[in-house]
Amino acid sequence: MSTNKKLTTSWGAPVGDNQNSMTAGSRGPTLIQDVHLLEKLAHFNRERVPERVVHAKGAGAHGYFEVTNDVSNYTKAKVFNGVGKRTPLFIRFSTVAGELGSADTVRDPRGFAVKFYTEDGNYDIVGNNTPVFFIRDAIKFPDFIHTQKRDPQTHLKNPTAVWDFWSHSPESLHQVTILMSDRGIPATLRHMHGYGSHTFKWVNDDGEAVWVKYHFRTEQGVKNLDPELAAKLAGENPDYHTEDLFNAIDKGDFPEWKLYVQIMPFEDANSYRFDPFDVTKVWSQKDYPLIEVGRMVLNRNPENYFAEVEQATFSPGSMVPGVEASPDKMLQGRLFAYADAHRYRVGANHNQLPINRPKNEVNNYQRDGQMSFYNGGGSVYYEPNSFDGPKESPEDKQQPYSVSGVADAVAYDHFDHYTQAGDLYRLLSEEERTRLVNNIVEAMKPVKLEEIKLRQIGHFYKADPEYGTRIAEGLGLPIPQEV
Repeated sequence: MSTNKKLTTSWGAPVGDNQNSMTAGSRGPTLIQDVHLLEKLAHFNRERVPERVVHAKGAGAHGYFEVTNDVSNYTKAKVFNGVGKRTPLFIRFSTVAGELGSADTVRDPRGFAVKFYTEDGNYDIVGNNTPVFFIRDAIKFPDFIHTQKRDPQTHLKNPTAVWDFWSHSPESLHQVTILMSDRGIPATLRHMHGYGSHTFKWVNDDGEAVWVKYHFRTEQGVKNLDPELAAKLAGENPDYHTEDLFNAIDKGDFPEWKLYVQIMPFEDANSYRFDPFDVTKVWSQKDYPLIEVGRMVLNRNPENYFAEVEQATFSPGSMVPGVEASPDKMLQGRLFAYADAHRYRVGANHNQLPINRPKNEVNNYQRDGQMSFYNGGGSVYYEPNSFDGPKESPEDKQQPYSVSGVADAVAYDHFDHYTQAGDLYRLLSEEERTRLVNNIVEAMKPVKLEEIKLRQIGHFYKADPEYGTRIAEGLGLPIPQEV
């Protein structure tokens, strides 16, 4: 007796013939009553959800986080407390600007998004492999990403748009310097650090608050790719990073990162030498040293790429008790934009999918919508109610903090976009500086307008005169005379 399972339709009926369409005679035409054929074709047309506008190309893996240093004096977030405590997680790495079929080894920041499945719900740290970003206000994000995508007329990448935007946005200089340095092309996804980038607020059981930044430091060591090798790999194996991560985990070479945090006392935010919520800046580790929290280990590959990696949704707004938002303007915009992107791309019920669904019980009054599976059954569907439905827990209310000023469209108070970029340049060895300058020169050569090049050279010069001079010489343009 055969033990093979019968092929069925989506409604469970057995399929009698999966090789031939039902036709009127041997030559057809095909009959519309062949509902199995219709379902196959219709489902095939819908097998792809819209790709992410940014971070479309990515790879992911499962793992766990283990606490190695209890930080309950800083936060009541259970995921970070109790030495030895393990929390399951899923991580997605990605490039930012490329489409789903783009190459892994391009010069681009890498997304570094971690979903912790905690007993208090999912906590997402949605960062990059860089500690800063190009802009510091979310209102500029659509314009910035437009420059990274394809020209609407030529449908080609447009370096003129890229450098035009950066030259008009000097706050980008720190991130541009990182991107054009050796760190702009990681050797693998395993050989790069990750950062939460933004400032967040931690609150402990006593209601005391501090500001925090996250640092995931690779235990494999930082390694980068030579641009020529990266370009060769992009042509020969555009999925090089995806393949490397999968194969490493598959053979038991589990990648690890140590999680550290920088802690800033709450009141320091009012007196620090620049605004600590400005995501284009880093905090000095001399002022706020790294404190170890735990280790992240990736030890299991996805069973199905689409179900787990492509449908995974991350939002910095997915927080747990003990973690709260800061006034970081980029973060404030992302709190809306990321979850809204998932509602558009995957659906309003994206958190019901297995890869996104919390491990703890979910109780709310959300109902219906497309693909709603956990729909509340016949339970009470409004609140407040007299039927013992789920109620708010005042002990989990977020901690208030004071705000001041007038409601206006204003920038951060600090406008020094050059010091940290210059400090980074001066930290590099001569060999690293040469590669950085060469990378920038080659990237700027295709820019069509000389005024854009000169404006950008002026920013490099303000960061460090040698930095700007070498780029100007490489482009055959005059060295700035005044700063």
